[in-house]
This record gives sequence, structure tokens and C-alpha cells, in this order.
Amino acid sequence: MNRNGEDRIELMAPAGGFDSMQAALDAGADSIYFGVEQLNMRAKSSINFTLEDLEEIAQRCGEKNVRTYLTLNTIIYDHDLSIIKTLLNRAKEAGITAVIASDQAVIHYAKTIGVEVHISTQLNITNIETVKFYSLFADTMVLSRELSLGQVKKIADAIKKEHVVGPAGNLIELEIFGHGALCMAVSGKCYMSLHTQNSSANRGACVQNCRRKYKVIDIEDGHELEIDNEYIMSPKDLCTLNFLDQVIDTGVKVLKIEGRARAPEYVARVIGTYKEAIDAYYEGEFNQERVKTWMGQLETVYNRGFWSGYYLGQEMGEWSDKPGSLATQKKVYLGKGVHYFSKAKIAHFKIESQTVKVGDEILITGPTTGVVEFKLPPFRIDDKEATKAERGDDITFELDQIIRPSDKLYKMVDA
Repeated sequence: MNRNGEDRIELMAPAGGFDSMQAALDAGADSIYFGVEQLNMRAKSSINFTLEDLEEIAQRCGEKNVRTYLTLNTIIYDHDLSIIKTLLNRAKEAGITAVIASDQAVIHYAKTIGVEVHISTQLNITNIETVKFYSLFADTMVLSRELSLGQVKKIADAIKKEHVVGPAGNLIELEIFGHGALCMAVSGKCYMSLHTQNSSANRGACVQNCRRKYKVIDIEDGHELEIDNEYIMSPKDLCTLNFLDQVIDTGVKVLKIEGRARAPEYVARVIGTYKEAIDAYYEGEFNQERVKTWMGQLETVYNRGFWSGYYLGQEMGEWSDKPGSLATQKKVYLGKGVHYFSKAKIAHFKIESQTVKVGDEILITGPTTGVVEFKLPPFRIDDKEATKAERGDDITFELDQIIRPSDKLYKMVDA
């Protein structure tokens, strides 16, 4: 069920920090997932939260009836056990909804203290018998990324037919990845980063060296083998929006958007777009004309190009042919918030870099503000009307959204 209690697919958003979390809440997410400090699969690439943040996460999400999932899905060693117990105890006290886990130590302890468990994709659930086994411990399971939609539907149908329930007494819910970065390894289990940089991906410390250029050389005679694509280990990003109707028809209950290391505007745009598409599906208005518009929206934020993963039955992956993002837009830093005059609804910003003019596409991000996008209206410098501002200028303009000194101001330009 979604955040409003309706029997429709749940849209789960990534939250690497409070700014992304707020962006997800404002964009219509039904749930968020996040990591705390080092024991999650984005410990290195994402900002992550602290133990002290748990209460605020639960409180801010609870106000919007949004579920909260703590990712605690790395390999766990003996010296980690006291940490996971402390973390799970604090999560329960704070009212966090569930933990996403892969190590049996985490699963066991969470069940012992009554914390809802969701099985991580790292455990590679690919068939109904595995679902039955983990139903002893968990209520939701993230299926392997390597399944086709046909295989997903077969598992979902079997859960209903055989009435497979979890500890809460409800039918097991299935979750799949719907959008975002894919790894060359099976469901994320990779040793390349550990082998080359002594930095384990399975402990959340991947350096993403698969995203670099590579060439193939014959060791015996030194000949370099000609290859068409130097980025031979960097897959394109998963995107299911153009066949989202087929995804929902499989019977999965949760659609997970990847991106805890992404910027808040990425979260806002992707969650907002998928939310529109999901609403359109249930309203009978999902069509290819709207898909084209939605795909254009997704292309404006970080992506390595899109492909459908294995859901439609492709035998091989599709690989990026360029480094970094293929987003059609990028943000340029302008300055920071100074003050907001609530009665007059006037925002005050200090321009610290670049120039900005009336009509520019503007982006504001902040831990409490989330993401705000608009065209810059007429503004004032030193209480005089102006159409252009430069580094060092203080500008004020009308804005309905409250801004804070922690907020950052950007302009969006063509990439």
C-alpha cells in the first residue's frame, strides 16, 4: 500500500541526507531508505546519517505518513555486532519502520527485538522456495536484479496461490529496483574494488573503478585487442518508466529508486516523474505520448544513458560509452541563503559565484527546504531594481517558499 493506505504500488526514494529526504517527501514518495554511518552499501559514496538523526528522520517522515527503511546490508564481522545492536535498538526506539538486511546476524537480532525486516537484494532471491524460507524472518523481499518480469510475476503469483506470509501475518510483499545505477556484478556483489584498491564494495566502500576506461592487451605478445567501447564494465542506468505498466502488472508491491549518492534535485525529479507515471497508470492515462515527456524529464538529471535491465529478457547488458553523466542539464553554484522575510515573503541571497539574470532557471536546495525550482523573478540589489547580478551582490526577490541560511542557490544550464 502507498502512503495514503491505498492498495497500489509503493514508491521508495533514496535519501543520502536531509536535503534529499525532504525532496523525496515533497515529490510524493511513499517511503524512503537511508544509511547510518559505515554499515551500509553506500558508506563511502553517500553522506549518510548519524545515530542522532534517527528521531528527526522518523518524525519528519511520520508527519507525511512516509515509511522509513534503515539499510544495514553490508557483510558483518564479529567486531561489528555491538554496533548493529546499538543501531537497531536506537532505530526501534526512534520508530523507524524496518531494516533492510542481508547478513543473518542483522536479520536475527532485528527479529529478536521486534524490528520489521526487509531482505536486501544482496541475498539474490530468485525463486519462490527462497521466499518461503525468508518468510520466517521477513515481511518484504527485494528480488534479484537479474530476473525478467515474467520470472517476477511467477514469484508474485505463487505467493498468493500458496499464501506465503511473513512474521506480521500478511502476504509477503515483493520489491524490485525501478531506476538508477546498475553494477556489473550480480546484484551488487563485487570484488573488483577490493582487489585493486583494498576498498571493499561489500562493506560499502566501492571506489567504482568499473566506471573507468579499460583496454585489453594480449599478455603473451603484447598486442592490444581492438574494442568498440572503452567503458566495457560500466552499465547504463536502469529505467523502467517506459514499461511501468508491465512492472505494476507483475504484482510487485514496492518500486525502489536507486540514488543515495545523488543530489537532491535528482531525487526530486526522478521521484516526481515516477509518481506522475504511477498516478497515470491507476487513472488509466498511461500512454506512450506521456512516456516520451517523462523520459525527457528523467534525462535532465544525472544518468549514464538508460536501458531496461533484464526485465524484458535481454541476454546481455548495455554499456555506457562515455564517462560521467549524460544529463541534458547541469547546475552551476551561485551563492547561499542569507535571510527570509516571512511577512513580505522576500528571499535574500548572497551571490558568491557566476552571474544570474531575470528569467534564469533557478534551483535552491537545503536540509529542511529540500528542492525548490523556479524562474528567477525581477529582483533588487541594494534596494534598486536589477536584471543581472554578479559575484558579491546581495539580491532579494519574492518567493513563497521559506529559505534558510543553510540553503544553496544554483542556476540550471544546458549540459
